[in-house]
Amino acid sequence: MAFEPSLSTSGMRPPLASADAPSMADSLPSINFGFEDLRNRMAQFTIKFDAFIERGRKQVLEERNQFHINLAELEEDKRMRQRDIEILTLKSQTHEQTLQKEAAEAAEMHAAISSITLERDSRLTKRDRLKQQIAETQKSINVKLEAQKAHAKQLDAQSRLNFPELDFWQDYLCIRIEGAGREDRLKFVYSHLLEKDWEAEAWFELGTASRDYEVFHTRPKVDRDALEGVVDLVNDDRDFGAFLKRMRKLFVEAMD
Repeated sequence: MAFEPSLSTSGMRPPLASADAPSMADSLPSINFGFEDLRNRMAQFTIKFDAFIERGRKQVLEERNQFHINLAELEEDKRMRQRDIEILTLKSQTHEQTLQKEAAEAAEMHAAISSITLERDSRLTKRDRLKQQIAETQKSINVKLEAQKAHAKQLDAQSRLNFPELDFWQDYLCIRIEGAGREDRLKFVYSHLLEKDWEAEAWFELGTASRDYEVFHTRPKVDRDALEGVVDLVNDDRDFGAFLKRMRKLFVEAMD
């Protein structure tokens, strides 16, 4: 049995083209590929990408600037620390020099103390020798001193002087107290001032009218500035015994 297709190929051929026949392209369905939307999306992506690149560039610049700032701060901190180290080193050297100076001063002070101690011992020895000499000479003037003590007790009622140790200073410094012709003045007479002349005397008049003492006359004459210093000192510390010793020293210096 011969094969006969149900549809002949001739039936599937399109008719021959003619001028009036429609084109096959016109008969195709219209397809929208979305080129305009794709173009807009690509434009938006480009804008976003450019913005991302710009932000990245700014971030890189900011990080680089921050890095340089941090580096500069580290350099400054390093410089400051180096300066602190130099200052501490200088302070340490100064402290070491101060310690050395203090050690030298301490050694000088010890040496000075030793010298003063020797001088004190020498003065004590000299004082003991002078006390012995005074004691020996005192035997020859005991009667005179007794009369002077009695007279001093009478004058004591007329003056503001009331020192329990007055007798001691009279004996120790060879002083006698006499009237000066006025109720507000006393005359202090020193003897045994010079080893070469024990009989030589010196005296001064002391005014007691006010709280502050005044020295009106001296014989022999003494240095005026030194005398004023001695009077100012007794008016300040009220140590009358020390005042009598200083006056004796002024007379010794004036008569020597």
